[in-house]
Amino acid sequence: MTKKYLVIAALILVAGVAVYLLKAGKAGHPATGAGAAGSPSPSASAAPAAEKPVVEISSDSQQMIGVKTVAAEVKPLSKTIRAVGRIDYDERRVATVNTKYEGWIEKLYVDYTGKPVKKGEPLAEFYSPELYATQQELINAVKWRQSGGHETSRAGGGRDINVMLRKDAESLVSAARQRLRLWDLTDEQIRKIEETGKPIRTITLFSPVSGYVTQKAALQGMRVMPGEKLFDIVDLSTVWVMADVDEYDIPFVREGQTAAISLSYIPGKEFMSRIEYVYPTLSGETKTAKVRFSLPNRGAKLKPQMFTDVALKVGLGNRLVVPEEAVMDTGIRQVVYVDTGEESFEPREVMTGVRADGLVEVTRGLKAGEKVAATATFLIDSEAQLKGVKPLGLKK
Repeated sequence: MTKKYLVIAALILVAGVAVYLLKAGKAGHPATGAGAAGSPSPSASAAPAAEKPVVEISSDSQQMIGVKTVAAEVKPLSKTIRAVGRIDYDERRVATVNTKYEGWIEKLYVDYTGKPVKKGEPLAEFYSPELYATQQELINAVKWRQSGGHETSRAGGGRDINVMLRKDAESLVSAARQRLRLWDLTDEQIRKIEETGKPIRTITLFSPVSGYVTQKAALQGMRVMPGEKLFDIVDLSTVWVMADVDEYDIPFVREGQTAAISLSYIPGKEFMSRIEYVYPTLSGETKTAKVRFSLPNRGAKLKPQMFTDVALKVGLGNRLVVPEEAVMDTGIRQVVYVDTGEESFEPREVMTGVRADGLVEVTRGLKAGEKVAATATFLIDSEAQLKGVKPLGLKK
């Protein structure tokens, strides 16, 4: 009997062990499956995607506040740069009259500032003791050249000596002529001195260009030192227009572009001119750069110091643009509200470029064809602020 109980107890023990092992096997089986702790499923490992922020506005509300949308599009963009210009002298047509020797003005032909003169017209008569003496040297050298050979022959000199003396005399004549030329005497004046054998007491100063006398320092009877300015003469057949262009417009300006120039003095008329030069420096006070144009001045109607209006139209090529009203500038970022098509708008940060003709370029954050709110953006932005809806930052 005791043996029988022992057998039954052993069977019960074996059955319990079998059950335990079966349960342990079922519990360990998931370790090899998709949900095992050592091998997480893709849905558990992937970070949840950030939801796009949107502000919901019903169709009726959109109609009530006057929301209108427009698609971002790529189109040719042009910019009109406007500047104030001033007429000035053409610096290449300004001439100064002075002398290279000391003397006195004995007669003044140009006796007031602003007088028109023509090239070669006399300005003043000038007496110079130094110039007078040089003329006398020329006359003596010419006489020696003419008579030097005969006097040597009568004195018994040889033929070679005569040739040498004539060459010396010719050298002195050439040197005296050259000195007078360097002192701005004309060939005609020098020829007259040689032909008459008499020095010219007063030398006439002639105008080097045709134009107007803009400065006159010469006075009747005054003493003049070498290099002292007597007259400034400006040829006004062509004038400059100097336009002041704002520094933020300078990148779009280059030589050769055509501008329309108008004056209130001549209403209804525009002068077309090309940019000749863009000056390399800015004004420290106005933060503008000078841009130069040239204009023909028929009849001297364009007068220096007149103000002009300059309009320069610049093509910027194809750009992705939206209306300026579509972009909210918070001071830190630029935001547009993109129509998602489900009675909601997504606030999106964008990066903007140039602005022209009521349009603004979008360089980042928006694609062509996406619709944005072009009106009532302030009201949409206010609603977004109340609901705490903020745009996601731009991706780097």
